[in-house]
Amino acid sequence: MSANPDVSKRSDLAGNIQQLPGVIMDSFVYEGLASRVVFGFGTLARLRDEVRRLGCSRALVLTTAAQRNRGEDIVAELGNLAAGLYSNAAMHTPVEVTRDALKFAQELEVDCLIALGGGSTIGLSKAIALHTDLLQIVIPTTYAGSEATPIIGQTENGLKTTQRTLKVMPEVILYDVDLSMTLPLQMTVTSAMNAIAHAIEALYSKDANPLISTLAEQGISALARALPRLTSDLTDKEARSDALFGGWACGVCLGAVGMSIHHKLCHTLGGSFGLPHAETHTVVLPHAVAYNAEAAPEAMARIARALGVSDAAQGLFDLAYVNGGPTRLADIGMYEADLPRAVELACSSPYWNPRPIEQDAIRHLLNNAFKGVRPSN
Repeated sequence: MSANPDVSKRSDLAGNIQQLPGVIMDSFVYEGLASRVVFGFGTLARLRDEVRRLGCSRALVLTTAAQRNRGEDIVAELGNLAAGLYSNAAMHTPVEVTRDALKFAQELEVDCLIALGGGSTIGLSKAIALHTDLLQIVIPTTYAGSEATPIIGQTENGLKTTQRTLKVMPEVILYDVDLSMTLPLQMTVTSAMNAIAHAIEALYSKDANPLISTLAEQGISALARALPRLTSDLTDKEARSDALFGGWACGVCLGAVGMSIHHKLCHTLGGSFGLPHAETHTVVLPHAVAYNAEAAPEAMARIARALGVSDAAQGLFDLAYVNGGPTRLADIGMYEADLPRAVELACSSPYWNPRPIEQDAIRHLLNNAFKGVRPSN
């Protein structure tokens, strides 16, 4: 009797599996963060239901001045569930703006916050929640990823500080791809690069773990895949969906692990020298990656694979440059005379980093970023 072909196939498969080398999984700690995520096209129509689901009835809508019209539309849509609109959210979450918004929220006796916009508005919502424990629904219109993290950065007296606390973690994240369709090209590129930075630092974080590293690769790949298509056609719905998913994935990465030299540099440059947030991330990222390249070879390989290139730092520089993003600190408001002070601040109380923080090396990094020098092998 001839052998059963199915049995033979199973035997061959078993033999192949037995020949595979074993892998010892590194030890890790992973702590999941709870947020309800609603993702898709047209999901803004579900906002009233999400407010009710939280048991709330007096929502304060938050926006920047530029997004005020959209905020007014949301207030109108919410009807009697809306208590008011505050439209003074500002970049880097200045504490004086937070104080003003807190007073406004208290006067209106609100019971939840609805933040519409990017990192500036979501940062304000987090700052209010930090002081009040108000529930938050955030509606991102960029790819910044702040909505998916328990991290808040605030600026006071020219210094930006960050803290991690579950008090600022939004209860609901409502992603409506339709709201990202009008995001201008420059903001699309810099916001995407900002998000990619979160995933990259997660790959070489001391808190790295298999789940987040896999998600980091997915997030980087989705954004890198979307950007060239959006440069050609800003109304490409599939690319917009990829980019928004990538922003969420990268934000989750940032929320789950610690930050390193890239974020320290960007917080220093933004908080102390007034540089625009997403543009600073875009310029600094390739140089921060080059700084850590030899100290984190496995992370570099994963970044390069996600980008579809051979060199991670060069691939990031090219991704920004080819799609019209900034590549020089000199072009986004940095003065050469301020570089020594930036080096000093970046090296004081440094975040953990796979490569030791060395003042001369950081000076070289910032000089290259200031001039827009493409990283070399």
